[in-house]
Amino acid sequence: MSKNVISNSVIRRLPRYYRFLGELEENGYVRISSRELSEKMGLTASQIRQDFNCFGGFGQQGYGYNVSELRRQVGIILGLDKKTPLILMGAGNLGKAIATHIDFSNRGFELIGIFDVNPEVVGKQIGKIPVRDISELENFCTENKPQAAVLCVPQEAAEKEINRLIDYGINAFWNFTHYDLSISHENVLVENVHLGDSLTILSYAINSAEKEQENEDS
Repeated sequence: MSKNVISNSVIRRLPRYYRFLGELEENGYVRISSRELSEKMGLTASQIRQDFNCFGGFGQQGYGYNVSELRRQVGIILGLDKKTPLILMGAGNLGKAIATHIDFSNRGFELIGIFDVNPEVVGKQIGKIPVRDISELENFCTENKPQAAVLCVPQEAAEKEINRLIDYGINAFWNFTHYDLSISHENVLVENVHLGDSLTILSYAINSAEKEQENEDS
């Protein structure tokens, strides 16, 4: 099946499969059936088989799935065997936390540069990477050819910086700003992260559970 017709919901389950399979591997599992995996992940066995069949299927009837091999194959599908060069824009609190705590090397990327406009952080190191002044960005991109960027800049600066990055050959963005790239730049690859939205969804879940409990009690 072509990648173009694989649904977004299937793609978004792949990292979860990868994570669960890693935990199983660490706990000594050699093989697992779709039924056993479904019980651990809260999915149906049919859904799991359908998801993997989108990529050709990896199990054997009567045997199930080899845990380490399935995890390896899912990792290849996700591109985790590659090291796409990536830069980070914005070395404030959020950018620093991401650069420090995200394991890019096991997520298909290599963080090769960090940029900021603040003279108080330029020249300092985050991990082993120095924070460079934004004025160095063009030369750095010309020499190192990053393919992706993490955006941790203020919303008002996002559009200008994104246009600049696209001009420098970057077309994939992990976007923590509130600027919607997908509207203004249809051909770029974007994964938008809205932490506030995620927290709001939790608030909705709590509110819904409380209302359901009130209805049951009434």
